[in-house]
Amino acid sequence: MNFKNITVAGGGVLGSQIAFQAAFKGFEVSLYDINENALKMTDTRFKNYMERYKEDIGATQEELEDAYNRLTLYTDLEKAVENADLMIEAVPELVEIKKDFYQKLAKVAPEKTIFASNTSTLLPSQFAEFTGRPEKFLALHFANEIWKFNVAEIMKHPGTKEEIFQDLIDFAKAIGMVPIPIHKEQPGYVMNSLIIPFLFAAQNLLVNGVSDPESIDKTWMLTSGAPFGPFAWLDIIGINTVYNVAINMGEQGNKESDRVADYLKREFIDKGKLGKQSGEGFYKYPNPKYLDQDFLK
Repeated sequence: MNFKNITVAGGGVLGSQIAFQAAFKGFEVSLYDINENALKMTDTRFKNYMERYKEDIGATQEELEDAYNRLTLYTDLEKAVENADLMIEAVPELVEIKKDFYQKLAKVAPEKTIFASNTSTLLPSQFAEFTGRPEKFLALHFANEIWKFNVAEIMKHPGTKEEIFQDLIDFAKAIGMVPIPIHKEQPGYVMNSLIIPFLFAAQNLLVNGVSDPESIDKTWMLTSGAPFGPFAWLDIIGINTVYNVAINMGEQGNKESDRVADYLKREFIDKGKLGKQSGEGFYKYPNPKYLDQDFLK
């Protein structure tokens, strides 16, 4: 691996984290998003991460300022990728949006650039033909709050070159991740193959009127010893992302997912309750009830 310049497309919750983590580990990072308002939100996220890095991993102010200075923001895709050794796509989890993005990207990216998708539930083979370089395309997936939950899943499709697969494993290590190689395409990789059924089981209990979010979280925390439950997880992931996953599952014939998507849109998205990032989801932040000392009593 000889990467120096990284481009991230999409400055949302996870895209902004990937960009900041790569910059924190010494890479020059360009971030592309569709307009100036989106980039302002991304810049605010960067500044919030600086505080979180201090609290959670003991980063110094100097380290964080150096990282921030290695970040450049663009609304022009061609400029954002002109020097990219690796381009990581973190655009919304919808097939048509991703297809359209890769078709545009293929026209402007240098030949050397490797493309990686941070898709949560889709397969790289669904987009490989639209990239113009299927042999240099694969999936690279991160957990939310990547400076703490430092797992990177690397998944190739049948056309990915083995050396590109290894380069991405090496890159994951270089930005402080524990790489999880995935040798065969699997919707949801390892992590989401485990967590998505878990999270949808919790949401179905709620949507079907069986129990409430706090009680469900308490049950999980008390019986498993986990630090938080499924609805806290949903807030951390972000309600928009969870909604898009539900839509995708509904399109694949899962009727329960349609009901979950409708519930999330009506009760959360339409009310601006997008999870931890917006200050309210299933819980209110910065002091959610599940962190109260008496929550499990």
